[in-house]
Parts: sequence; structure tokens; C-alpha cells
Amino acid sequence: MPYVNVKITRDGATAEQKARLVAEITDTLVRILGKKPEHTHIVIDEVDPENWGFAGVLTTEYRKQHG
Repeated sequence: MPYVNVKITRDGATAEQKARLVAEITDTLVRILGKKPEHTHIVIDEVDPENWGFAGVLTTEYRKQHG
């Protein structure tokens, strides 16, 4: 039972994009590892940008600095 957890910031991915992401990740697991799609679980966690940090700052601050 493959389980894939994708974490992205909550600021722009559409439902259609997320559906495509789930389909393509599933297809990759089927094609490369021979996994069954009906046993494959994909979870997309959306995190508010002010709750995600990298390069020593919050994403919101990073985006202000690097526009």
C-alpha cells in the first residue's frame, strides 16, 4: 500500500492541478514500481505560507524579500 504525502503552501494550487498531481504520482508508482492504483494513497497537505519557513525566514517574509 503506497502512501505518498505531498506538502505544499496553501496559495494557489487549483483542484484541477491537485487532481492531476494525484493522477501522475499514481501513474508513476504503477509504471515504475508495479503498484496497484486501487492500493495507492496520495495525501496533499496544504500549509499556510506563514506556517512554512525556509532559508531562516517564514515563506511570507521570503517572498517579500525575493518577490
